[in-house]
Amino acid sequence: MIVTYPFSAVVGLDDLKLALVLNAVSPRVGGVLVRGEKGTAKSTIVRALAAQLPSVAVVPGCRFACDPAAPDPGCPDGPHEPGAEGVERPAALVELPVGASEDRLAGSLDVERALTEGVKAFEPGLLAAAHRGVLYVDEVNLLHDHLVDLLLDAAALGTCYVERESVSVRHAARFLLVGTMNPEEGELRPQLLDRFGLTVEVRASRDPEERAEVVRRRLAFEADAAAFAARWAAEESALAARIAAARARVPGVRLPDARLRQIATVCAAFEVDGLRADLVTANAAIAHAAWQGRDAVTTEDVRAAARLSLPHRRRRDPFDAPGLDERLLEELLERTAGDDEPGPGDDDGGGGRGDDGSGPGNGAGGRSDGDGGPGDGGGPGNDRHGLGGGGRGSAGTSPPPADAAGPDGAGMGAGMGADPASASASAPASASAGPGSGGRDHAGPPDSVEPSDGAPPGDAHRVAGVAAPYRVPLLEVPGLGEGAAGRRSRSRTRRGRSTGSRRPDGPIGDLHVPATLLAAAPHQRGRGRHGTGLVLRGDDLREVVREGREGNLVLFVVDASGSMAARKRMTAVKTAVLSLLLDAYQRRDKIGLITFQGTGARVALPPTSSVEAGAARLRSLPTGGRTPLAAGLTRAAEVLHVERLRDPARRPLLVLVTDGRATAGGDVDRAAALLKGTASVVVDCESGPVRLGLAVRLASRLRARLVPLDSLADLGAVVRDYRKAV
Repeated sequence: MIVTYPFSAVVGLDDLKLALVLNAVSPRVGGVLVRGEKGTAKSTIVRALAAQLPSVAVVPGCRFACDPAAPDPGCPDGPHEPGAEGVERPAALVELPVGASEDRLAGSLDVERALTEGVKAFEPGLLAAAHRGVLYVDEVNLLHDHLVDLLLDAAALGTCYVERESVSVRHAARFLLVGTMNPEEGELRPQLLDRFGLTVEVRASRDPEERAEVVRRRLAFEADAAAFAARWAAEESALAARIAAARARVPGVRLPDARLRQIATVCAAFEVDGLRADLVTANAAIAHAAWQGRDAVTTEDVRAAARLSLPHRRRRDPFDAPGLDERLLEELLERTAGDDEPGPGDDDGGGGRGDDGSGPGNGAGGRSDGDGGPGDGGGPGNDRHGLGGGGRGSAGTSPPPADAAGPDGAGMGAGMGADPASASASAPASASAGPGSGGRDHAGPPDSVEPSDGAPPGDAHRVAGVAAPYRVPLLEVPGLGEGAAGRRSRSRTRRGRSTGSRRPDGPIGDLHVPATLLAAAPHQRGRGRHGTGLVLRGDDLREVVREGREGNLVLFVVDASGSMAARKRMTAVKTAVLSLLLDAYQRRDKIGLITFQGTGARVALPPTSSVEAGAARLRSLPTGGRTPLAAGLTRAAEVLHVERLRDPARRPLLVLVTDGRATAGGDVDRAAALLKGTASVVVDCESGPVRLGLAVRLASRLRARLVPLDSLADLGAVVRDYRKAV
């Protein structure tokens, strides 16, 4: 028997615990997205929560976990008689692997049997298995967009629809959706971020005592998992009982008009798009009130809900980091508070906040003061949310700075209460502290320069500022690829416009009906057809050949030498590359960044899906020194060679940003020959009345498309020229 690490034993992570519990209390909250660095117990705490959910009664033999008290009338295994005797089983925890297909997620119809035998044969997918349980998606940012769309649609509707050539199946799919991601590996696009009800930032604690407690508990669990779980059994039982009681209390919780107006005021002041934020905040506030034992929502409930539902909805562009101005939130809440109506369990001043202003876990992120066992301050009821202390692996929550504390002096925990200024300093492109700023913060005036602390010694290196990015033309790889779905170059994909048909190599997934009928028509007399209808056989079936768009590996090779810094050109260069990075984000590309200056070239950013990381490297890029152009081209060839071995289907696009000068050692012609056959674009950065045309000659060697830097922002002219060249 597999023993799960106890939820109550996880150290810190109070905001994450609260977000998960609120969804367990009320699935209408809409799920949780957990953002954080690797090794922060994201997976462990999700699996631990699933073990605390109340068991469910299911109809015997039903593959879709129908509730015997209220079975789904459209269940494919039905109809079921209401009130029939059911069987109890634990709530399901279903994990969606990154490489899952659409059929594995939603289920699949056996089209061949449907056409040849007239049988509607449906194989349920993971959405059916997760019904009335938890669906956990690790690395949700690495899933294909169409799978994330399908997943979130099912979560929002509570129903999964499977359509295959006029054959339709639907079934209930209500589950607690939890997604985890490491932002370093790429972001979800804003439309998908908005579909997650709550979001939490987690990071490992920097407090040695707390980290030691995490390791102490984890080692104890690994030494004897059963004994460790037994030590926390009382806390786990109490937590499960409290979740069940809160679930039962939710329908009776009132949302007074004063609190509803308060929610609307907060959402409007933070300028979130649409009304989903208002609905999520209202549902989360109701769940929080039920969790705290109240029968009416108070300002404390609105505060807790807003801190979890708004940060990820304030992003204005892909380079903004999620965040929330805690001071502004408090001002809005105080201004609209009015008279709260206390409910049951609200005698301590609202929401479990102590009169002494103590924060979660008594100021230690839920860490107990003893040896980590129950009874030492680690159980439920000892922190602001009543979630207890705990620990795991290398996780925890670092204490936030004093000025990031909430109104009661409590540390916010889990990275959600960080001071806006400090958060902006660590973000690739700062999120603004208040509403109305668009969330964008450019690195100073366009022509500003400042010393670079990270510059190599021996040269005069400077860091140029970056202006606002602009729209750039589509630069695509010629030909037809078969890479990952995206929006840049033409590709054969499973989604897109139909361009023909072919015999299937394996199980058919996308039937081409006209081609199938045409293949079967000449053989009807020989097959003894009588009356209406066609006689079909398996070898008649044809599947659709589709053409769509793929994402590419866009490798930026940027000249950061002293010649680029002349006449303050580097600001224009950085802005152009930032614009191209934004374009790569929108087109679902992987990106890499190589810079060359001084005596060599370096990989500033290995190929990754995190465009934000590329923007951060670009903003801090120093300039100065000589121009080792050959070294930059050679390093690009090395990186592309390795990436072809890792992902042969993803085609590369080389974007070389330079003025063409080569003042350091190396044979440029030999280096250019290493890139033969690679689709390339040379952005010519040469300016001034006298031009040497070096970038033009370089583009000819690489057989690359030449784009002058000055005209990069002129979308119409560049697109026309590019199409003529291709």
